[in-house]
Amino acid sequence: MSTSVDPITLAVVRGALETAQREMTLTLEKTGRSSVFNLAHDYSNALFDHFPEMILQGQDIPIHLGSLIPAMKEVAKFFGDDIHEGDVIYHNDPAYKGSHILDCCMYKPVFYQGELVFWTVCKGHLTDIGGPVPAGYNPDAKEIYAEGLRIPPVKLWEKGKRREDVVNLLLTNMRARRDQEGDLNAQYGACRVGERNLIALLDKYGVKQIQACIAELKNMADRQMRSLIEAVPDGEYFGSAVLEDSGHGFGEMEITSKVTIKGDKLHIEVQSPPQIPYFINSYEGNSMSGVYLGLMMFAQLPPPYNEGLYRCVSVDLGRKGTLCNAQEPAPHVNCTTTPMETLTDAVRKALEQAAPDRVAASWGHASGINIAGIDPRTGEQYVTMVLASIISGAGATQVMDGWHACGPLCCFGALSSGDIELLEYSYPIIIRRYGLIQDSGGAGMYRGGSGTVWEVEPIDHDMTVVAFGEGRQIPTMGAAGAENQLIEPKLGKLVVKGEQEQVYKANTILTVKPGERVANFNPGGGGFGDPKNRTPEAVLSDYQNGLVSLEAAAQEYGVVIDPRTMRVDQQATAALRQQ
Repeated sequence: MSTSVDPITLAVVRGALETAQREMTLTLEKTGRSSVFNLAHDYSNALFDHFPEMILQGQDIPIHLGSLIPAMKEVAKFFGDDIHEGDVIYHNDPAYKGSHILDCCMYKPVFYQGELVFWTVCKGHLTDIGGPVPAGYNPDAKEIYAEGLRIPPVKLWEKGKRREDVVNLLLTNMRARRDQEGDLNAQYGACRVGERNLIALLDKYGVKQIQACIAELKNMADRQMRSLIEAVPDGEYFGSAVLEDSGHGFGEMEITSKVTIKGDKLHIEVQSPPQIPYFINSYEGNSMSGVYLGLMMFAQLPPPYNEGLYRCVSVDLGRKGTLCNAQEPAPHVNCTTTPMETLTDAVRKALEQAAPDRVAASWGHASGINIAGIDPRTGEQYVTMVLASIISGAGATQVMDGWHACGPLCCFGALSSGDIELLEYSYPIIIRRYGLIQDSGGAGMYRGGSGTVWEVEPIDHDMTVVAFGEGRQIPTMGAAGAENQLIEPKLGKLVVKGEQEQVYKANTILTVKPGERVANFNPGGGGFGDPKNRTPEAVLSDYQNGLVSLEAAAQEYGVVIDPRTMRVDQQATAALRQQ
């Protein structure tokens, strides 16, 4: 540790930085206008220093956090010396290292006594970004220009004065303007709250002391990552994962990764197919999030979480114009789930080859819906991404079952479903069902977490439904010999219930009329280990709790349960498991 930083001061400063970030998060939760902000918490906050390097990330959405590192540098580079006290910059463009255009990011430089010391940064998923399809997910887009409004780095506040012309330009291009303006103001409030706390910290300790503490916090993260990598045998390790056919004629695609470990350094090389005229291409910033999530799932390091973690890590995303290193004009809006989650799996699998003792099953991939329409109560248009509809199951580990309703992989437990009553109050809908899906968790010695079903009916209006994501054809990857026998319950799907029931396995746009219902099913998490090694008592408990059916108990786990006595038939179970 640096001689200029004593451990007590370091702990106090670290706590103050964490408090500043948490208050930014609370500001968004309490002041956000849309359900995506105030109920689902689809936003992330971070603090950067003047370099700019990330000094603290929130316990937020992984798909946001990794991309903030290259995006912050790109934004600072774009304006160069033209950054002043009172400026606020906005940005969403993947060509400038953003994730996807629905994730709009606000950057506020923090000056102290005329010197740029910090940046407060807030990224949030807006419910709409213009374009031909409400909520932005357009499965028919052949290029990025057909998806919505691209915002290259632009100042919304300049030297303390809000640029009403620019703000109006952005909001005029978005549906449900009231929600978008409210969320933009919430982001501004979060950045201001972070700035206020940072200035108070500088007032107390001074710039030099704070910068010394931050340097040590980055060094701590660096040491932890290097120590982990150094403990792994040198060599080259490979992993791959299959991106399912979305139903639009492109077929299955494979993403591979090669991890090279030498001493305390790690290099990740990604290979992916050429980009396609479909909305699952991932630009550089978004793909870095996928790579970092795969790394951190493997590393499982304690905090601090800052840019020091990645000093010893280098990444090659492959040539430009590929699925994981897309270039204009590739369409991309679905990229934060697909192919990001598949990329994460490929990286994690390569790393686990290097250290099998860290193997874990994957989490369910996102398979969700957005809804939009004219609210008959007000005559105004509403639009929202239904984050409750993408809540899947978590993967099992070497020591425990996966958590239920905790995914998807790209959000890693940071999303919230929100209260059903508040969603019904906010939009002209009735939520008919929201619960766990029987047999959806991957079979294993430790079972994957269950996925969820979310069923909705529009009230007195035609409702547009946009389906996006994957996990509808290939079940979530298990680990260490986990194997599924019943596949269908573990897959996502969209079911429209009207005069006839229709099942959709592809990304699509639908109109649902009053009296009809649409149910979105999410995949569960992957299992760990041979299912026949799961204790019969655990299988019985799963059956009693409605998580596993009698059929699955027998076919996947080799356990025979008498439904009349609610007991395991030990003799029949032993015979079945010997087959």
